[in-house]
Amino acid sequence: QVQLVESGGGLVQAGGSLRLSCAASGSTFSINAMGWYRQAPGKQRELVARQGSGGSTNYADSVKGRFTISRDNTKNTVYLQMNSLKPEDTAVYYCNVLSGPVWNSKDYWGQGTQVTVSS
Repeated sequence: QVQLVESGGGLVQAGGSLRLSCAASGSTFSINAMGWYRQAPGKQRELVARQGSGGSTNYADSVKGRFTISRDNTKNTVYLQMNSLKPEDTAVYYCNVLSGPVWNSKDYWGQGTQVTVSS
């Protein structure tokens, strides 16, 4: 019921910045939370940042102070501003949405966008 389209990935030098966007469509009225995960080569997919509908945020320790998640509810879009990027941030980044009633919430995923940080 929710479709996600990601954009904004690319190649950047260490210390640089990127801004990822994820636009949701479909049954967006049911969205409870939006966030970002990433998966680096040889590693498990991990939470990067998540924001609830009430504005609460949760960040991975490795990105605190460098990444900022935000939402534009009028556009049903979530952003990830990534500053001071490090080579270890290199990964495929996935937009994630939690949608539906509390008794039947479901995760939806974007297609993934590659972020590569060169040293």
